[in-house]
Amino acid sequence: MNKPLRRVAIFCGLLVLALLVRVNWVQFVQGDALKNDPHNRRVAIERYSTPRGNIIVDGKAITGSTTTDSGDFKYKRTYKNGKMWAPVTGYASQAFDANQLEKLNDGILTGTDDRLFFSRTVDMFTGGKQKGGNVVTTLDAKAQKAAYDGLGKQKGAVAAINPETGAILALASTPSYDPSTFAGMSNKDAEAYNGLQKKSDPDEPMLNRALRQTYPPGSTFKVVTASAALQNGLYHDVDANTRSPLPYTLPDTSGLPLKNEGNIPCKDASLRQALRYSCNTVFGKISADLGNKKMKAEAEKFGFNDPGINTPVRASESIYPTDNRPQNAMAGIGQASNRATPLQMAMVASAVANGGKLMKPYMVDQLVAPNLNVVQQHTPQEMSRPLSPENAQKVQSIMETVVKEGTGTSAQIPGITVGGKTGTAQHGENNKDNPYAWFISYAKTDKGTPVAVAVVIEGSDTLRDDIAGGRLAAPIAKSVMQAVIEGEK
Repeated sequence: MNKPLRRVAIFCGLLVLALLVRVNWVQFVQGDALKNDPHNRRVAIERYSTPRGNIIVDGKAITGSTTTDSGDFKYKRTYKNGKMWAPVTGYASQAFDANQLEKLNDGILTGTDDRLFFSRTVDMFTGGKQKGGNVVTTLDAKAQKAAYDGLGKQKGAVAAINPETGAILALASTPSYDPSTFAGMSNKDAEAYNGLQKKSDPDEPMLNRALRQTYPPGSTFKVVTASAALQNGLYHDVDANTRSPLPYTLPDTSGLPLKNEGNIPCKDASLRQALRYSCNTVFGKISADLGNKKMKAEAEKFGFNDPGINTPVRASESIYPTDNRPQNAMAGIGQASNRATPLQMAMVASAVANGGKLMKPYMVDQLVAPNLNVVQQHTPQEMSRPLSPENAQKVQSIMETVVKEGTGTSAQIPGITVGGKTGTAQHGENNKDNPYAWFISYAKTDKGTPVAVAVVIEGSDTLRDDIAGGRLAAPIAKSVMQAVIEGEK
């Protein structure tokens, strides 16, 4: 071969080599990035080329698919009772992508997940169309309905958990939205979606308040403070005198008193009496006596300050702050910079009810292939142990007193042992806004402890003087607990 031909051959060989390198680089290095690029329309077309698999509650689908004439997309998502289930499902939209369970399990629902390889291979050889798998949740349909109906037109949220496993039984948020209204690509879908955004609707119906909104937990946090007192040996007997003065002055202040709501018997009250009447002075003093470090450590055992609580939908981080002494005393009664999601406070009640053992909350039990083979089965996991079994029984005892003869009597269920704690959390500049109404609780039957609940009412038309966790939130918690108990029979 002469020299010019050799040069041409070498040059052509280099071009072929460069092409091979480029092809492999695109396929194997940039493949995932290109696949997930929001401008790659082929992914969306593939997503909606076949019916999506379904999200399952109590053996029944709460989602579906229907044919559409919107251009390249053959199917769009539908929802059954979308407003009630939106905090669980999230949405899947041809125009606005997806979120929550719809997004996190998109591969299973569309049939593209690698774990469905066998099912796809069978379809390829049999000529069948690719099918999506199903997401089987832990939700209880009756409990969810009780939560959603109980909230009604009020702004608020409910979270309910099985204390023994961590399975989420209810997750309601109001006001809510119907994901079906913007599942397609039309101008009407765009108008519906834009109308749900905060700038258009200040009530934020797309905000998942059960998981993603934090509130001052108010007096419901006193359950954590009582737990900290017992775990750290500050008190051993829940019926013993706590040596709490009345009035009580916040530490490091010039005589700034911590006040109780009304004329209630809080001087030297026992833990049982203090929780029954919700004595700010007793629990503020406990928090101050223990100090910020010990209070924070106990709160973290219940799940506070953990940004990684995934259900698998990620919950916002609940915060017990690092603070000075007077602010720490206020944080001990659920005020100051103390913030918690409804899920977090359900976890508090759950840990107490489960003998001091906190189970990791989850809402997906199984991922199922189109042929009904289980490709993933959730195993309940212990998260922490905020209380010893002995101290958990003590806290259960005083929470049950709250429901028997304290501020939580409206949560009583005949023949069922119920423990609970009310809360009224101040907010707004100079506390001018209507306070948040809280209630946390659990129910025990002869079969075990099937449910723990947290309810928060963020806003209502009730007059300020009528707002209290016992009046507004406790009846909702009661109906949720009853729904779960009925389902156990």
